Amino acid sequence: MITTHLSPTLKPRPRCSSPLHSCSHHHHHLAVHIPLPLPRRHRHIAKPAAAAAPDLLASVESVASAASVLAAIVLVHESGHFLAAASRGIHVSQFSIGFGPALARFRLGPVEYALRAIPLGGYVGFPDDDPDSGFAPDDPDLLRNRPVPDRLLVVSAGVAANLAFAFLIVYAQALTVGVPVQAQLPGVLVPEVLPGSAAARAGILPGDVILAVPGAAPDPSVPVLVDLIKASPSKKVPITVSRAAPPGATDDSRRSVELIVVPDTSVDGTGRIGVQLSPNVRVTRVRPHNLADATVLAVREFTLLTGTVFDGLRQTLLNFSQSAEKVSGPVAIIAVGAEVARSSADGLFQFAAVINLNLAAINLLPLPALDGGTLALILLEAARGGRKIPREVEQGIMSSGILVVLMIGMFLIVRDTLNLDFIKEIL
Repeated sequence: MITTHLSPTLKPRPRCSSPLHSCSHHHHHLAVHIPLPLPRRHRHIAKPAAAAAPDLLASVESVASAASVLAAIVLVHESGHFLAAASRGIHVSQFSIGFGPALARFRLGPVEYALRAIPLGGYVGFPDDDPDSGFAPDDPDLLRNRPVPDRLLVVSAGVAANLAFAFLIVYAQALTVGVPVQAQLPGVLVPEVLPGSAAARAGILPGDVILAVPGAAPDPSVPVLVDLIKASPSKKVPITVSRAAPPGATDDSRRSVELIVVPDTSVDGTGRIGVQLSPNVRVTRVRPHNLADATVLAVREFTLLTGTVFDGLRQTLLNFSQSAEKVSGPVAIIAVGAEVARSSADGLFQFAAVINLNLAAINLLPLPALDGGTLALILLEAARGGRKIPREVEQGIMSSGILVVLMIGMFLIVRDTLNLDFIKEIL
């Protein structure tokens, strides 16, 4: 589902009735948990009119860059399904990027290729249940009539294509701009402080590094600090921070400051101080000396990103009530990508790799309307000794899954749109 990862999407209703194996459409529609270190958001400051046009142009270019990345990822995923089917001689009827009304379409042989108005996913269509396809129901080259290994190959090829594409992106990053390497530094960084919050009243500033909470957390981490603050509503919490020298100072060294913060009480009774916390790390870029070095760096970075994405998805599923707000739909994904592009074009490498990996991870979930759900039904058929699941049962499972994913996708689109900065300003 690119819910990427992708959820089934808005497309013209096919003449056939079945969602995946018949006139089967592998739909992909965009929603991800993005474990990326993103640039800090700055408060809006009015700019002179002369600067408005360049800023608008930069915003349009960054949004276009992010949308292009998403379109490329969808193209790769659907091409995986398409090429796997073609390699096995399986009939394909449609290849579409986007959903909704067709902006452009052409037919090449038996396949209709289309670019549609809503660039938030794509699908590959198979003519298995299309009465006007001209193929006999028992045609051995229809997807539903192929052996289990062939169907497993076609359904899993989209995920495989995204994994391969993610690695190629990381490899290109290693060859061009280098791979980011993080060195852990002492303390916890405070990138942002909300005005009027308990932290602001205590004198905590953006850029401070919390080195210790005497008597409680001599060497704090983000989870330890969060738990400590939640457990201390309306209590005095002494902290030691490291602060950079003020602008214009001749001495660039940091100084230690002792502060006392009194967490406010949230509606659920826990404490909060109104800061953003993140690990205190120094990021450097390592550039390879040759192709062998680039390969080693790319494999290491790809393994790290893959582990981060899959672990993030696992945490989201295990603690969905607490982490549901971290799941992003296509609107938020493009907004994040645009912010990354504005901050640094280099960041688009990791943005693209992470979205690819998210798409692959979510599509592997054994849920109806996702590739993993289709794989589960095929494996169940194999476990039944090759006896096919009744069409009515399969169609009911897939149709219900498509409806649920569509509802989730529409909710995410509306929620993420309302959370856009310029929408908030209008409202």
